[in-house]
Amino acid sequence: MIRTALSALALALAAALAMPAHADTLCRGDGHSHVRRSICAPIPPRSAQLVQIDLVDRDSGQTLPEYRHRGQDWVPGTPGHRYAVRLTNTTGGRVLVVLSVDGVNAVTGQTAAPSQAGYVLEPWETAEIAGWRKSLDDIAQFVFTDLQDSYAARTGRPDNVGVVGVAVFRERTYRPPLRQAPIAGADAARARPLPAPPAAAANADRAMAAEAMPRQLGTGHGDREWSPIGQTEFTRATSRPEQVSQVRYDSTRALVALGVIPRRDWRSDPRGPNAFPNGFVPDPPRW
Repeated sequence: MIRTALSALALALAAALAMPAHADTLCRGDGHSHVRRSICAPIPPRSAQLVQIDLVDRDSGQTLPEYRHRGQDWVPGTPGHRYAVRLTNTTGGRVLVVLSVDGVNAVTGQTAAPSQAGYVLEPWETAEIAGWRKSLDDIAQFVFTDLQDSYAARTGRPDNVGVVGVAVFRERTYRPPLRQAPIAGADAARARPLPAPPAAAANADRAMAAEAMPRQLGTGHGDREWSPIGQTEFTRATSRPEQVSQVRYDSTRALVALGVIPRRDWRSDPRGPNAFPNGFVPDPPRW
């Protein structure tokens, strides 16, 4: 069930297991490009992700379509529209999701890092995060806006405008140690564990460098909205996130120019004409 009000969603404001800082690494991207990331690891397929991420246009009610282009997922946003980040826990355990919007932690306003505070999702829970967290009671709405008017740009951090990402951690569980079975026979004293198999070769990084053309769309600091949540304790099972995923966004026109959206898909509606495109008669334009 989608929690639009977030009344059952909780914040993990302090992690019991702190993550050490890591310097960025120059990772191999698609083709001949390189990109700086904290961890050089392939982006997992959606079927293998602990948390699925979608963007929802709150003004139209539609989940924004995703377009795969050169190893990255892109969604088209409409300037002036409010949007939410829909997070779906695909596991049977609690997970901590550190949410980054335009490179800024959506809870604390810090320049985003995986070690920071985030939202805790219960098993199989789906929640929609609709804005910058201002307190335990309210948010400032996410709204698509011009890059220069984005919250990140207005706070002096425009470099990562146009991307929404998550760092996901499983919760540490405590189990009693298993009883060790005794070894019988004359050679028991000489028994040694088998050597570990050699580590598999690291997969090539699929991240790519940012596109050359200027970005046009960012996330603004919109109107305040009541959105109460609680707090909870959460101990991370690992010091590094088990999933780091991101979705890039820009205006439809910019994505068409980049080749992300085919022009034929932009110019024509594959569904054809619709006799009832809206529910009620709008007011006429003012003369």
